[in-house]
Amino acid sequence: MFAKVLSAATLGIDAYVVEVEIDISKSGLPRFDIVGLPDTAVKESRERVRTAIENSDLEFSYDRVTANLAPADTKKEGPSFDLPMALGMLAAQGLLFNETEHIDTPGHKDLVFIGELSLDGKLRPVSGVLPIAIMVGENPSLRGIVLPKDNAPEASLVSNIEIYPAESLHELVRFFWGETKIEPYPNTGFEELKEAHRFDVCFSEVKGQEHAKRALEIAAAGNHNCIMVGPPGSGKTMLAKRLPGILPRLSREEALEVTKLYSIAGHLKAGEAVIRRRPFRNPHHTISNVALVGGGSVPKPGEVSLAHHGVLFLDEMTEFKRDVLEVLRQPLEEGSVTISRASMSLTFPASFILIAAMNPCPCGWYGDYSRECICSPRQIQSYLKKVSGPLLDRIDIHIETPRVETEKLTSLPTGEPSAKIIGRTNEARDRQLKRYADEPIYSNSELNSRLMKQYCGMPPEAEDLLKQAIKTYGYTARAYDRIRKLALTIADLAGRDGIKTEDIAEAVTLRTLDRKYWG
Repeated sequence: MFAKVLSAATLGIDAYVVEVEIDISKSGLPRFDIVGLPDTAVKESRERVRTAIENSDLEFSYDRVTANLAPADTKKEGPSFDLPMALGMLAAQGLLFNETEHIDTPGHKDLVFIGELSLDGKLRPVSGVLPIAIMVGENPSLRGIVLPKDNAPEASLVSNIEIYPAESLHELVRFFWGETKIEPYPNTGFEELKEAHRFDVCFSEVKGQEHAKRALEIAAAGNHNCIMVGPPGSGKTMLAKRLPGILPRLSREEALEVTKLYSIAGHLKAGEAVIRRRPFRNPHHTISNVALVGGGSVPKPGEVSLAHHGVLFLDEMTEFKRDVLEVLRQPLEEGSVTISRASMSLTFPASFILIAAMNPCPCGWYGDYSRECICSPRQIQSYLKKVSGPLLDRIDIHIETPRVETEKLTSLPTGEPSAKIIGRTNEARDRQLKRYADEPIYSNSELNSRLMKQYCGMPPEAEDLLKQAIKTYGYTARAYDRIRKLALTIADLAGRDGIKTEDIAEAVTLRTLDRKYWG
């Protein structure tokens, strides 16, 4: 007796069809084998499927059962194959998908089944539903998806598929018998899922640090990385946590990419169908390189990918291990991270704004006007060298955040609110989206050499100023490009189409740490 049910799995950020083949044979000793490179969670499906079928008042075959997950050369993981294996086993016994057609019952051959079974036959939600739903919508031979009820809102973001939410195996079996009806879940699509900006924390609450606020506004407008150096209590963390509040709203394409990553990683909250706000990730300094960039036997997204189109905040950057910081080079340069294993190589998107904060020395008070630093020059240099020159070179903005003066600290807040700043960053980002409408980029920070020649032209006096800065401060070629990108963002914030001398001058002031600390 043989049956085949379609399921799906994710590989990287995309999904593929998995054919769940069930064969029940009378020959040989009773056993239940699962083949097709299953991981531990898939192998344990044997007990979940058997118990769920029996507790759903259905017949479980104690003959020799073989379940094959094809393609057999790709590793399968997770509990989402519980449902298709249970249905396949019932079908192989002739208990499901009979020849009799029911008017309100869809055929199963063009449906994809996913879901985890509890021991009482209830369906539990699984991860990776959105990329699977997108794959179903793009495959002309597939019509819809059958999945746990809690996953239906996530799948409904895809508008051209049929979605059948089920609460239990028993309900689904009765549905295919024609004894009950499951109403297709309505497709909402991305366009209806909009949310106004909420300002849980506001830039107006930050006292002083006008130069740092301006730098973060530029970072938000052009998607630039930033490092802040200052003594403890100068407001570095406070500033970083307010950056998401001035970032432009996620576009439909950006929201789709971010939600896919969170779905694959299993980080979507209950009842959350789509990520509406730009991510803010703040990993602890004890994080490993695998957790930061992603990994595993079947690679999953790390923190750099979960911060895609959002902010990755590294507080006390020098406390992170040196090798952990160095793995940031590829995503900072390319906007993606490639994870290679013996059997596969996967690439995850990782285009984020890096915001780093650190003290100027081990004690934290080097250069402070009121407290004396107790560190030796050797200790200071050793401390700063924890952040390598090549990594620092990939960070666009370097600023100092000195101690806030007592008069400002005790006065009422006078800064601009986030609601006003985001108006300017939205206008600047809109100019960039219009400028790069025919290019595969979203912001100035993503400009490559070819595009910079086209969009970063400067008048002779601005070019002369930049050449003089390079000679004086010894900027690298990468720093030269990043200053030009910063200048273009400054021009966008000012509503200008081209770079002027004052834009270059301000951009140069945002790279002071190159010469003061590491020079």
